[in-house]
Amino acid sequence: MATKEYSFYPGCSSQKGASSSNYLISVETLCEELDIKLNTIPDWNCCSASIGYSGGGELPRLALSARNIALSEQHHGGQDIVATCAACWLATREAAERLDENADLMAETNEALKEVGLKLEKNETKIRHMTEVLIEDFGYDELGKHVKKPLEGMKIAGYVGCQTNRPFGIAGESFENPKYLDKLVETLGAEPVEKYDKKVSCCGGALAFSEPDKSQALVKDIIEAAYDGGAEMIVTPCPVCQMNVEVYQDQINATYGTKFKMPVVYYSTLMSVAYGRNAKESALDGQIIKAKKLEEIAAK
Repeated sequence: MATKEYSFYPGCSSQKGASSSNYLISVETLCEELDIKLNTIPDWNCCSASIGYSGGGELPRLALSARNIALSEQHHGGQDIVATCAACWLATREAAERLDENADLMAETNEALKEVGLKLEKNETKIRHMTEVLIEDFGYDELGKHVKKPLEGMKIAGYVGCQTNRPFGIAGESFENPKYLDKLVETLGAEPVEKYDKKVSCCGGALAFSEPDKSQALVKDIIEAAYDGGAEMIVTPCPVCQMNVEVYQDQINATYGTKFKMPVVYYSTLMSVAYGRNAKESALDGQIIKAKKLEEIAAK
């Protein structure tokens, strides 16, 4: 296939040393395998997903995402914007749609952008999540052709989470029972948990610091449901979901007397290993709870 190019919005959490820097490494690896070129938006800024709803105000929040879109139009005109972070994708897509529907808000936003020498001209750029690109632009058959080390003998729960499914989602997928992670797991040679009733449940990311007990109760149910389905690993497309479901397992064990030790990985990590890359290239060294079976396959 010919090289496919996209305007890339990495997001704050993918930066070196940030909470999902390993996500970016595995995405870059699978892009090498699929001949995808990600053209980073120059001087991109935070999408304001974390602070924009807590007193920052509507116009500043939308203007931050509009700035990224304007920069993409200026430097990568005609290319879809692709984000790996669910929150970045949601915030940017929401901003584009809100501004498209409200001429007054668009005028105010452009007045703000004028201060930095920018203008949102067309606002016709598609805003997409990386999983959308993989499934809609490539498809499972093509993704399967690149598998060199099938993930045989593994049973994996596909945890979509809430942000990559509502209010937007993969074209044609159910909001309550999306199947794309299950199909991807199967494409890579592993067995998906067919009846995983927490696959679109919220992990309580917004409550992790303010009300950790509530967040951890939600995470407990997500992990427990994966174990109930026979899973030995959870896969997700969302950095917040990955972090929340992985890092609080010790605290949950202490609170509830459970013995959770469930690896939580990104779809891109699964793909990188299945595509024949080693543990470092697949960013397995970024796991807090080690994905030992994936490490064994990567070492073959």
